[in-house]
Amino acid sequence: MKMKKLRLIILLLGLMKINFSYAQSQEECLNNLSIFAESAKVKNYDAAYDTWKYVLESCPKINLAIYTYGERILKHKIKNSSGEEQENFKKSLVSLYDKWILNFPTKKGVSRVGNILSTKAQVMIDYKMANDAEVYKVFDQAYKKDPESFTNPKGLYNYFNTLYKQYKSGENNVTPEHLFNMYEEISEKFEFEATKLAKKLDKILIKIDNGEPITNRETKNKRVYEVNSRAIGIFLSNLDAIISIEATCNNLIPLYKRNFEENKLNSIWLKRAASRMDGKDCSDDPFFVTLVEALHNIEPSADSAYYLGLLNDKKGKSPEALKYYEESISLETDQYKKAKILYKIAVKFKKGGRKQSARNYARKALMNQPSMGRAYLLIASLYASSANDCGDSQFNKRAIYWLAADIANKAGRVDASIKKLANKTAKSYMGRAPSKTDIFSEANEGSKITFNCWVGASVRVPKL
Repeated sequence: MKMKKLRLIILLLGLMKINFSYAQSQEECLNNLSIFAESAKVKNYDAAYDTWKYVLESCPKINLAIYTYGERILKHKIKNSSGEEQENFKKSLVSLYDKWILNFPTKKGVSRVGNILSTKAQVMIDYKMANDAEVYKVFDQAYKKDPESFTNPKGLYNYFNTLYKQYKSGENNVTPEHLFNMYEEISEKFEFEATKLAKKLDKILIKIDNGEPITNRETKNKRVYEVNSRAIGIFLSNLDAIISIEATCNNLIPLYKRNFEENKLNSIWLKRAASRMDGKDCSDDPFFVTLVEALHNIEPSADSAYYLGLLNDKKGKSPEALKYYEESISLETDQYKKAKILYKIAVKFKKGGRKQSARNYARKALMNQPSMGRAYLLIASLYASSANDCGDSQFNKRAIYWLAADIANKAGRVDASIKKLANKTAKSYMGRAPSKTDIFSEANEGSKITFNCWVGASVRVPKL
């Protein structure tokens, strides 16, 4: 009995010692966490390093700050070191992302694995730590494990670019089919992220257009949305530039013909193939008809109706084309997808010289998506191309360029992704408008000029 009591006492003492040690360890971790965090907050990363490293190694699950600040600390160390020391810091950074996923895979209950892995892959590129195939594998993990948090435009672009480099070098036997499929997936991802931003931005733009005041938070958010939108625009443009080299009609048509039989009941494949052929102006080929009819037969949709409209347009059957275009619009329930269809119809009408119809559809697109800057640019180009048709004098004809410039400037204001292009376009139109000398000669500053053509609008002559 005495022996049992003795054993129990020893056991209790042991547990007390363990608990005391654990408590002591936790306290030390918290103290060091506080020390390195305070240093990191003021960007004194050298001072933060030792205590940060201790916390990472001793208590990796104690706080997310270990990883958010750790990333900054190690990037600072890499920047300010060289040789073997620098290489060790690089390896530590890559390892940090693995530990991050292990210990803090979520934030506020939402997975961040895709974001962390894609950031790891980008770091491997930035610091030249792996070849294209190795980097691609990490990006691919990010995309397949957690696409929802893999949203960084630069990362998405490099995900495709590392595959493209393998395709060009012949490494890993990347096929054209794989390349084009990946392009479609990534470009759709870009469009998805762009639409999410547009929905947020449009709420603010509608308030501004209605003359309603916006909060400081909304002002800040607007800037963030515009920056992200601009980044998406740049990297999507870079993505399109890459694929345009390979996605020629001579390459696409044989490829799609070869794969048609096994995919003729696959609506996603048919939509992507038709979209790519339309985008590359391959729709004159008879095979485009085959694709569209197959798509419409298995899944009548906004897309298939649009393509049927396009086919009838090419045949010169304008009433039938318009019928299918309107059907396409009515079938689409998502207002942002509807805006894209309306814009595409506007472009087709512009190419056909039907300016008023083109403007009408561009305006309808803007009603569904106020932040669609390219619709404003399209309207501006329609006005600019009508200079010779809208005015009873040389001065009045050229005055329409003021109207075109104003619309182009609005495109840049609502859509940061095309701001540079919009500003350049507006400047070009202003260069064609009457000069200050012309205004002085006409002696008409401040007067109103009305365009009694299809435009049906007016401008004020600028004051000198």
